[in-house]
Amino acid sequence: MIIYGVAFLAFCTLVGLFVGELLGKLLGIPANVGGVGIAMLLLIGLGSYLNKKGFLAGKSEQGLTFWAAVYIPIVVAMAAQQNVYGAIKGGPMAILAGTLAVVVAFALVPVLVRIGNQEPDAVVPTKEAG
Repeated sequence: MIIYGVAFLAFCTLVGLFVGELLGKLLGIPANVGGVGIAMLLLIGLGSYLNKKGFLAGKSEQGLTFWAAVYIPIVVAMAAQQNVYGAIKGGPMAILAGTLAVVVAFALVPVLVRIGNQEPDAVVPTKEAG
């Protein structure tokens, strides 16, 4: 059922927000630290695991795929609400953290591509000229 995909998304969101709040408290920051990102990683990782094990099939998988696609614009909208001016005014640590996160993400792209291409590609017959 499609509702299982929605329930799975809700579970990942709640766990991510809880862990983000917990990280904020541990770091002494009165805010959620990366909760939405953690939720997205949970959605991707746990969703792939459950799909491989055969727990998500048919309409459940369709519901999850739909909400996973909708989730990215939600993350962008939530990020747009952040106080960028306050972060920049707060010091170079915010700029350093943001730059470091982008650099690490770019550096991990080749690693993720190699992980995704572990299966041999199917041979596609070519069209011969003449």
